[in-house]
Amino acid sequence: MSGRAQLMWDEAVTGYDFGPDHPMDPVRLELTRRLVGAFGLDREVEVVAAKPAGESTLRLVHREDYIEAVKAASADPGAADGAYGLGTVDDPAFAGMHEVSALIAGQSVGAAEAVWRGDADHAVNFAGGLHHAMPGGASGFCVYNDAALAIARLLELGAERVAYVDVDVHHGDGVQAAFWEDPRVLTISLHEHPRTLFPQTGWPQETGAAGAAEGSAVNVALPAGTGDAGWLRAFHAVVPEVVADFRPQVLVTQHGADTHFEDPLAHLAVSLDAQRAVQVACHELAHAYAGGKWVALGGGGYAVVEVVPRSWTHLVGIAAGREVAPETVIPDGWRQEVFARTRQLAPARMTDGRWPVGWASWEDGYDPADRLDQAVLATRRAAFPLRGLLA
Repeated sequence: MSGRAQLMWDEAVTGYDFGPDHPMDPVRLELTRRLVGAFGLDREVEVVAAKPAGESTLRLVHREDYIEAVKAASADPGAADGAYGLGTVDDPAFAGMHEVSALIAGQSVGAAEAVWRGDADHAVNFAGGLHHAMPGGASGFCVYNDAALAIARLLELGAERVAYVDVDVHHGDGVQAAFWEDPRVLTISLHEHPRTLFPQTGWPQETGAAGAAEGSAVNVALPAGTGDAGWLRAFHAVVPEVVADFRPQVLVTQHGADTHFEDPLAHLAVSLDAQRAVQVACHELAHAYAGGKWVALGGGGYAVVEVVPRSWTHLVGIAAGREVAPETVIPDGWRQEVFARTRQLAPARMTDGRWPVGWASWEDGYDPADRLDQAVLATRRAAFPLRGLLA
């Protein structure tokens, strides 16, 4: 299947359900899969249901005592141990939690294996991207860190350089923590500033453990209110140069849709069109610097009708080599299904009306009094010299 894309999907991932009042509604996964099908993109990819991650795989990132705590909470949610972040407001325990979390992790690990072995050039798991889970605890709606597990599996298979780019509105703290001391993994996170958003980490000065791993973490902390032009300017002012310097063998990217101006849990003002532009840019980076090997994951996103299905359908189309044009009209059948399922009106087109999105290149100069440019400067000054790059 070399040269083709895989879509990792098992209907059972929609069982990752924290309850009716939780913002991470699994309907977002179901609606995304249906929209992918409505455009026929599932005929352009190989749809694969990978096995759940087994305990030996989970232990590549997570502590054994934490895995046991998840299994215990899964069997008896009322006995969840809050010391492990389980049974909390963010991460309520639910029956079968271990099994479905391991299944989601298995899809990301399977995607990494397929790309590394050449079964596919690109692989997408939009149910994944659960980047807050720590080695010893659940956090931020995330039980097992599938992104970190996929990277750890790549290292186990022999990869020597893996780059991870995270454009979720929240800092990719769990992935950064998993590889803080490992120079084989470059983590780049573009997120809302920790002063104004969970998890209050991702400062520019977080650059990796002293020694060989110093400079292996790169964080761009954006001011609340940043919109399309600033978001794209910051991405292009940092990510391509660092990825080019690192020369990864595989690029893993996380595409949380919660940067969107409609998202209820954060404070950036990014459009669907800008999200699509970054997806295209990540695809191009994979081909330019990673031999085309690209693992693309989902992540956050809580505008579950208006934003998430469209954003991740664009991602699948880009990976499949059959991009969905922004002006494309969304099939009526899908919109009717959305209303029947959620009683919400679905969007009519695959755009927010901002395509093509404009932004100013960093190479054309910067304004030291501008808050967005100050954020970019802070990152470049903290991380670039550690990699031998000019700030």
